[in-house]
Amino acid sequence: MSPHENTGHPRRWAILGVLVISLLVVVLDNTILNVALRTLADPVHGLGASQGELEWSINSYTLVFAGLLFTFGVLGDRAGRRRFLLIGLVLFGLASLLSAYAQSPTQLIAARALMGVGGAAIMPVTLSIISNVFDPRERGRAIGVWAGAVGLAVAIGPILGGALLEHYWWGSVFLINVPVVALGVVLVALLVPESRDPDPGRVDVVGVLLSVVGLVALTYGIIDGGEHGFGRPLVWAAILGGVAVLAWFVAYERRTDHPSLDVRLFRVPRFAAPVAIVGLIFFAAMGVMFFSSFYLQLVRGFSPLETGLLFLPLAVAQLIFAPSSAAMVRRYGGRAVATVGLVLTVVALGAFAFVDATTPIWVVLVVFFLQGTGMANIMPPATESIMSALPREKAGVGSAVSNTVRQVAGALGVAVLGSVLSAVYRADVDPALRDLPAGAREAAGESISGAYAAAGQLGPAAPQLIAVADDAFLAAMHWAAGLAAAIAALGILVVLRWMPGRPATPAGAPAAVEEPELAGTA
Repeated sequence: MSPHENTGHPRRWAILGVLVISLLVVVLDNTILNVALRTLADPVHGLGASQGELEWSINSYTLVFAGLLFTFGVLGDRAGRRRFLLIGLVLFGLASLLSAYAQSPTQLIAARALMGVGGAAIMPVTLSIISNVFDPRERGRAIGVWAGAVGLAVAIGPILGGALLEHYWWGSVFLINVPVVALGVVLVALLVPESRDPDPGRVDVVGVLLSVVGLVALTYGIIDGGEHGFGRPLVWAAILGGVAVLAWFVAYERRTDHPSLDVRLFRVPRFAAPVAIVGLIFFAAMGVMFFSSFYLQLVRGFSPLETGLLFLPLAVAQLIFAPSSAAMVRRYGGRAVATVGLVLTVVALGAFAFVDATTPIWVVLVVFFLQGTGMANIMPPATESIMSALPREKAGVGSAVSNTVRQVAGALGVAVLGSVLSAVYRADVDPALRDLPAGAREAAGESISGAYAAAGQLGPAAPQLIAVADDAFLAAMHWAAGLAAAIAALGILVVLRWMPGRPATPAGAPAAVEEPELAGTA
């Protein structure tokens, strides 16, 4: 075969379009949910969910998703990636129906967990199929388009969610997934070829169970501590128990001959550095997304649809810059591009520490655009570096690790930064609530959503309560934003120390695997 011959599938760009549609349904769901949080907290128009229940409505999906990605990446490689994509889409659609008609926060959390199972079957195989149908010389560009699709979903989700919430009941934000799933199933069946790993590994049942138990325990402890305080033994038992189980998971993965996560991969800088960057950025960004929705809808008084439109610059920036990031990496090197992206992201996240109730809204729009620009120049080069560290037939492993770290970091970001937000808010607002009736005092002390709900029952005293709640929330938001920016800034140190610079291989040459002996241990 000529070295200049393209080894990609003849329909690879059409296949990429189908994979983008499949990806949209997974990302769309979480971005829609961010806009619906205030409505879900409303006891009349929603489910009356508490701050902790709102965090779990996000994290039940994310934790199941992350816990199963390892296994589903391997199973997709073994049983067929196209088959797994179809199964995941159907399951995701059915779980969306259950979420739409949930009658309580507990039912919604359970249905969202089932959606996580479907999402775990969808996400890793989309990247795996890209790695298999594209020539290595085109893979960076294809992954840039794939990452741009995330930006598209970020754009569509809040706007679509806001429009639905203004005209229909809250369940419509989940029901909208069903037609997208139906379209995806038809197109996948018609266009996507089947592919498998010719030498698959065995399923790591023990590793999967350990990872799920450890992640759920750790995140439960963080969320519960943020909601009810960190002074109770149960909270620390969950946190320390989760850390211990995850340490056991790592030790087990090092010993077993069929690991779901080959921890030796983290000795490869081209693999480990971008994984760390993805984790740090999504930890910070998802936490900020969580509280910025409350800021825009409650403190600033925007409707769900207006809030969705205000998130548009974040998505537009990703749509503009993500597809061209591969060319930037070829010209300047992954280290330089990722560093610039991280600096922009840190500045944007840190800016929320200075935003208040009177900040001109155009400033917030610029901040969102900066954040989108920064993330658009981090994710594609990081993802390409991770995927190029493994051969095509092991693409499921790289995809699973990349997406697992992203989802776990996002869940922990919502949990940790949400806990900081809750703790600071509660400490600041409690002294002003002593003269309120018991029910209003309890609701207003839990969250800003509770304060606004309680204010509706107080008559002339309502404006004073809202002013106090807004001030407490803004103070809490500033602390959470500062912490988010500091965590994202750690990514700059990781990039400068370990991220590869310009490719050493000639332009157009396939990337070599740095430690080929790792490839067969998936």
